Amino acid sequence: MSGGDVLKNYSVSLGGNPVGAKTQEGDRKTPEGLYRIDYRKPDSAFHRALHVSYPSEKDKSHAASLGVNPGGLIMIHGIRNGLGMIGRWHRLVDWTNGCIAVTDAEIEQIWSAVPDGTPVEIRP
Repeated sequence: MSGGDVLKNYSVSLGGNPVGAKTQEGDRKTPEGLYRIDYRKPDSAFHRALHVSYPSEKDKSHAASLGVNPGGLIMIHGIRNGLGMIGRWHRLVDWTNGCIAVTDAEIEQIWSAVPDGTPVEIRP
């Protein structure tokens, strides 16, 4: 988005248990809410990765109230290194551990266009 204009849409794969917001480490859910891209991980096991600022203070407080670890390392990334030929077929199933996956070509576009600090809204 730029202002109120949609510049690009991507179909994605989410966590393998995609219904409902992430509450704890290992639940295979993708967080929901407002976050930021806070750093890049070029040496990821997946083709490029942009770290999402999960868990927020609200996420940490909620997890603490449940007595669980909120988890972390939520990324927007491409396909696992060496498997990029899968391309858009990865979207047939939600397969990540809570991350947001796009194709390798799409993460290249996002990587180039989205600076650190960019807001990310993840909605159900």
